[in-house]
Amino acid sequence: MNPFEVLGLAPVFAIDLKELEKRHRDLSRALHPDRFIGAGASERRASLNKAVEANEAWRVLRDSVSRAEALFRLAGVAVGERDEPMASPAFLMEVMEWREGLAEARAVRDVAAVMKLSGEVSARAMGSEEVLASTFGPKKPGSHELKLAQVQLGELRFYRRFLEEVSAIEEAWQDELPR
Repeated sequence: MNPFEVLGLAPVFAIDLKELEKRHRDLSRALHPDRFIGAGASERRASLNKAVEANEAWRVLRDSVSRAEALFRLAGVAVGERDEPMASPAFLMEVMEWREGLAEARAVRDVAAVMKLSGEVSARAMGSEEVLASTFGPKKPGSHELKLAQVQLGELRFYRRFLEEVSAIEEAWQDELPR
């Protein structure tokens, strides 16, 4: 399934999320089962299959990592953590330092340190997304650009996990506040 095609969008990384939401909503309305009450079983089944496909396309495209993976697949490049280049030792060391800093900040409930780390990692994630947007723009990328973009996708995965951990810490701290 080509999620861009399903929702009628150009296959680029930088998409307008509001437009994506609108297209999904419009398509969902058009495919809603109530519209096919009087239709035959095969037409109802086809409508349901298209609705499922539209929901899956929307799920893929609204997430930056999944969207990048879809673009790599469309370019004929295998994706997944096992298929991507190994992260550089310098990058892995940096990630380890962030994680250690996060663990220390969590242990002493240093909100400012957690927010500082979150800001740094968020900025780096945005940088990776910018590279992916320039790679997967209107112009078809070459093999060299795809290799560089694969590195960015791998790094974006690390950033995402880190930021999810920050969110979990923030939620835990919110749950512990007196009400």
